[in-house]
Amino acid sequence: MNSNKLTRRSLIRSTSLLAAGAVVTRLTGTAAAAVDLDKVETVATKGRINQSVSQWCFGKWSLDELCQVSKKLGLKAIDLLGPNDFEKVKKHGLVVSMVNSHSLTDGLADKKFHDACLAKLRETIDATSAAGFPNVISFSGNRRGIPDDVGIENAVEALKKIVGYAEQKKVTIVLEYLNSVGHKDYMFDHIAWGVEVCKRVGSDRVKILYDIYHAQIMEGNIIDTIRKNKEYIGHYHTGGNPGRNEIDDTQELYYPAIMRAIADTGFKGYVAHEFMPKGDPLASLTYAARICDV
Repeated sequence: MNSNKLTRRSLIRSTSLLAAGAVVTRLTGTAAAAVDLDKVETVATKGRINQSVSQWCFGKWSLDELCQVSKKLGLKAIDLLGPNDFEKVKKHGLVVSMVNSHSLTDGLADKKFHDACLAKLRETIDATSAAGFPNVISFSGNRRGIPDDVGIENAVEALKKIVGYAEQKKVTIVLEYLNSVGHKDYMFDHIAWGVEVCKRVGSDRVKILYDIYHAQIMEGNIIDTIRKNKEYIGHYHTGGNPGRNEIDDTQELYYPAIMRAIADTGFKGYVAHEFMPKGDPLASLTYAARICDV
């Protein structure tokens, strides 16, 4: 039974790799002919999951190239960009699903960074709202000896100062869950921390970015966590564990089941691929888009 399942998954992956390999061109630098985007297979068609992709993971491509490939694959958005990239993404008919803001390490859990974080958030909210995009990212920052309960109080205090502005501008502030193994001393490293912040702020304009790769390292229990905390999650990131590489059968997470769980919650936001391909990025992104189209 298990071996048959693995064989089917391997066959699906092989099909994706062959389809992508047929159109590998100047985008990857591994073939002489120019890419014909008309021949790139559209694999995300069902619409239950709004897929996006983080540019920083696909550095072999320019932003224009990433937009072209993403659009053709059926992805809806590009993740983790700044206002300078908005027009470039818009011209391809895509959305910026998450906009960068303040420092990851110097965040809302420490009062001494509140002024800088809030100023940057306000600036980013303005640009995001003007562009008609949905989300700006925010971070707890590092602990620096601050207890978790105090960090929660500090983050809530900061967010209450700006959440009304986010509501007015129809932009959601999304706090990212990161692992504190690789991101040493990062405070928001368990789902309960972020859920408590969201509860205390009490606004639909403050949500959690549930990064599945980071959550797997810290707590696991991914599908149950998604189901129990669906009302507080505003965005998702994918990534294979171990290594944040392809989300295929070389790693321990089974993404088709995770995507079905997300879709079944009624989630209407974005799921952004944030993995670093080891090999051909077109093959990897094609495969990811295919298996997440549930």
